[in-house]
Amino acid sequence: MPATFVVVPLWQGSISSRAMSLADGAAAIRGDLPSAATLTVDVPAEAGESLGTGIRRYSALRRVRERTDEMLETAPAPAIIIGGDCGAALAGVAHASRHAEGDLAVLWLDAHPDLNTPDSSPSGGFGGMTLRHIAGEGIDGLALSPETRVAPERLVLGGIRAIDAEEHRFIEEHGIDVLTVDDLADPEVVIAAIESTGASRVFVHIDLDVLDPSAMGGLSYPMPFGVHAPVLVDLVKAVVARFPLAGAAIAGFAPSSPESADDDLPTILRLVGALAGGAADRRAGTAAVAG
Repeated sequence: MPATFVVVPLWQGSISSRAMSLADGAAAIRGDLPSAATLTVDVPAEAGESLGTGIRRYSALRRVRERTDEMLETAPAPAIIIGGDCGAALAGVAHASRHAEGDLAVLWLDAHPDLNTPDSSPSGGFGGMTLRHIAGEGIDGLALSPETRVAPERLVLGGIRAIDAEEHRFIEEHGIDVLTVDDLADPEVVIAAIESTGASRVFVHIDLDVLDPSAMGGLSYPMPFGVHAPVLVDLVKAVVARFPLAGAAIAGFAPSSPESADDDLPTILRLVGALAGGAADRRAGTAAVAG
């Protein structure tokens, strides 16, 4: 059975000057996904209001979260979320956690840990707060519930190259593993970090800015000294071969033009294929057990 893809062309969580290109990026990826296995969330065109939360465009973000939750109710697990900005992963993790009954680790592959709060965020952009809300801390309507949150001790960060002060404090307080770009070249190091969380299933989140900018032009937050594309593909394959994939997300594709999107899509589709292979294996195993 093929993977289920849920396209969430969310841009409101980004404060990049290229934020709206994130919706174009999600649409470009959708064009290469199997239509029979792909669902698309309707993202409002308007920016939305903060409503006193300290999160820019909060009202739109909450509406998209609710719509994605509703769509995922009918989707089998694991589902692969295609963003959009990192906020698109929020409902995907909640869906995976429900089906995994709490037995879930999150591997967050990103140049940023996304662990700020509305009070600590220097920008008010939700993309930089997404993982903190996945851990259950944050604003009502976005923070995951006690039943679906992923405890900080179940988080593994990889490829992080920019950490704010509050994020550093949170990481130190909870002893969260932070793996370097060099660590990602050795899948056994990453697998050991996930095993140390005690979880047996994994949600893999890939913000494409974990890649070195030489690998891809359509990055909304390009940051030097990232991982190279073949290394990342091999890592994802190794992780989903070791752990049942409970869900996944790919975010951060912001092409400047349709032509530049075509240049970057082969790399993205290799990552999609690595994740989808893990999803297919997971469903085959579930079907065999049920049979």
